[in-house]
Amino acid sequence: MNDPLGDMLTRIRNAQMRGKSTVRTPASKVRAWVLDVLAAEGYIRGYEKVSGADGHPELEIALKYYEGQPVIRELRRVSKPGRRVYTGATEIPAVRQGLGVSIVSTSKGVMSDAAARQANVGGEVLCQVF
Repeated sequence: MNDPLGDMLTRIRNAQMRGKSTVRTPASKVRAWVLDVLAAEGYIRGYEKVSGADGHPELEIALKYYEGQPVIRELRRVSKPGRRVYTGATEIPAVRQGLGVSIVSTSKGVMSDAAARQANVGGEVLCQVF
């Protein structure tokens, strides 16, 4: 797998289109950090680390719905393995005029765009959520 984070985002999108309540993805630190931001911003109910059928650790993500519709309307990978996107603290893009969230990997950890601006750090823009 070339893009583990992109794989997780695609699994979330696909599960929401099917109306699933949970989805599983292989566990990694970066995936868990991104899920921490999604949970803190209210886009998912939460996640927990479980053991898969083959014994490998997995993350079970509890998806969130409002009035039958997924809370996440758009989930887009920005920085890809073939083209990394870096930005400074003052140039972090606003998603849908501030209604969405950019998830940024900084030297102080993975955080939302608002937290990165407040901490005055830039970094790699991983994905955008609306």
